[in-house]
Amino acid sequence: MSAVPGNVDTDRQPPMTVPLRHFVVALAFLLAGTALGVGAARGNVPGMASLAHVHLLLAGWVCVTIMGAMTQFVPVWSGVELHSRRLAVAQLWLVVVGLVGFVVGLLQWRPALLPWFGGLMLLGFWTFAYNVGRTLAAVEDYDVTERHFAAALGFFVLLTLLGFVLALDFANPFLFERGIDRGGVVAAHATLAVFGAVLTTVIGALYQLATMFTQTELRGVDLKIRRFEEVAYPFGVLTLAAGRLLASAPLARLGGALVALSLLGVAGILAQRLYETRVEWTPMLSRYAVAAPAMALWALATLPAWLRTPLDPAVRFGAPGAAHLLAFGVVGFVVLGTVYHVVPFIVWVHRYSDLLGFEDVPMIDDLYDDRLAAADFALLFVGFAAISVSEWLAGGALGAAALAAPDWLVPVGGVLATLGASVFVVNVVLVLYEHGPHTFRGLLFGVGTNGGEADAEAAAASEHNR
Repeated sequence: MSAVPGNVDTDRQPPMTVPLRHFVVALAFLLAGTALGVGAARGNVPGMASLAHVHLLLAGWVCVTIMGAMTQFVPVWSGVELHSRRLAVAQLWLVVVGLVGFVVGLLQWRPALLPWFGGLMLLGFWTFAYNVGRTLAAVEDYDVTERHFAAALGFFVLLTLLGFVLALDFANPFLFERGIDRGGVVAAHATLAVFGAVLTTVIGALYQLATMFTQTELRGVDLKIRRFEEVAYPFGVLTLAAGRLLASAPLARLGGALVALSLLGVAGILAQRLYETRVEWTPMLSRYAVAAPAMALWALATLPAWLRTPLDPAVRFGAPGAAHLLAFGVVGFVVLGTVYHVVPFIVWVHRYSDLLGFEDVPMIDDLYDDRLAAADFALLFVGFAAISVSEWLAGGALGAAALAAPDWLVPVGGVLATLGASVFVVNVVLVLYEHGPHTFRGLLFGVGTNGGEADAEAAAASEHNR
């Protein structure tokens, strides 16, 4: 994009270091999670490697990115002040320390550590939910994105509460003694995490971003799908989670159908926005173009599977063979594409917006390297395809007979995905290094908790102009 979109209020945003330190930390979790996944696939990682891998990518990369993005863009989109910058700083470090300790406890299998570090994660995510919730409370009339974000905050509170209960049960088993099925709690926790907190945020952001950055509008059937999804999706997530928690197949079946149909509708809306786009193709839109068909395929495969056996652990994240289609193809590529705009956007506004009209300034999309963006897209897409095809064949998605995929397909796909993630991280870090006014030490450990930092940034920009 060549300029800041005209319908956002950049004067309301927090200091640059607040969201950017979230993104830098999230990128570290992305690299750690992908590397751990490759090691786990090769059997080289001790302890509960698979659970640690999932938490690094989901709680670390995706959720920390969501925390930074909401902290930045709720004030910008909604035209209100962030409730507390101090809480925005505290939320990050609570989650980081909690997640690192939690992963170490899983890998070394020290269950006594899990409730302590799980408690820190809970405090961090609840601090985030409170801070952004109080910020949203100042908005008079919610739009579709704000309504989704508010629902996502509620899902964050519920999923972390169940996660803490599970951590306590790891350290000192008590659920079985009270007649509570641990598997049901795990299923409800996972449902609220993936379909609640993460995908509700993704859907809400896509309504805003997919229209803003394709310069198109929802109309006709798009509006009808949106009205259905706004009610059906959050209700479906709650119903699916409750059905799994209570081992009620009819309840889970109803919720699963609503979730799958809603996501199928969102995929159609996103595909239509991309088809009608009036702007030059960007890395953001290229990655959204992967997410749209992946979401549609996932929904088509999952709907019949959830109607048949919604309580089966094998279909917890969708039809057998479709889990990576959702996690990598939808969530992963949407987050990757969004970061390719969000980070340069924040840096551009702080570094170059005051210089418009006084000197030549780069466009937002000029801040990253196009060649690196193309390389990471190719590596990630091929890696995603290899992993998804292998999983698809083994799971027999869409009713096909299960087939044995080549043994090398998943390891090769994992290596390519790790390389792609590394190139992506390098490209984003170069944006911060070459155009950001802070060193990484200052970015991660600077003040960033009060108005002084904002004043310092403004003074620095003023001095630069002079």
